[in-house]
Amino acid sequence: MQSNLSGWKQKVVAFAAGLGAPGLFLISFLDSSVLTFPVINDLLLIELSIQRPARMPLYALMAALGSVLGCVLLFFIAEKGGEALFHKHAGKRAQAIHNWVVHNGFGGMLIAALLPPPTPFKVFVVAAGVFEVPLFSFTSAIALARAIRYFGMGYLAIRYGANALPYLAMHKWQVAGVIIGLIAASYALSRLILRHRPKDGMVN
Repeated sequence: MQSNLSGWKQKVVAFAAGLGAPGLFLISFLDSSVLTFPVINDLLLIELSIQRPARMPLYALMAALGSVLGCVLLFFIAEKGGEALFHKHAGKRAQAIHNWVVHNGFGGMLIAALLPPPTPFKVFVVAAGVFEVPLFSFTSAIALARAIRYFGMGYLAIRYGANALPYLAMHKWQVAGVIIGLIAASYALSRLILRHRPKDGMVN
């Protein structure tokens, strides 16, 4: 799980793994903010969920919460002066990412957060801070996306064991497509229902 990490990061991961749920929160927070621990939080969630299936909801919640707070921290860092950082990492995609984040708001951040690697999600987080996406919309989108990701991964861990991550890696685009499709359909249905809601005074 730690073979591709530098020495000090391996120590952080080992420390976090020994803490259980709080350690999962720590790794998720760091990975979503100022550091990068590629797929370590996913692997740790799977490992802990296999060991203690009854505690999977707690592990998924801690991973999601840590990731959301890490993204919020990165959002505020970018808001205070991350435009140069955004352009450095976004490169030729800067204008496209800018337009996506600014014009799509909650939905844009939700879809970006659900897309599988190698999507450069942190660039979208930085863009949200730089271009002043409303904090509530940003946080809500990230929270929903992370809940879907980690609770879904916890479920797969209980069902498929150590094969959960390889299964996701093999079917990542199909899984992302299905989830995004379901969310889009739910959004369209809610808009349709609201468009045809009864006028005030007509409800029995």
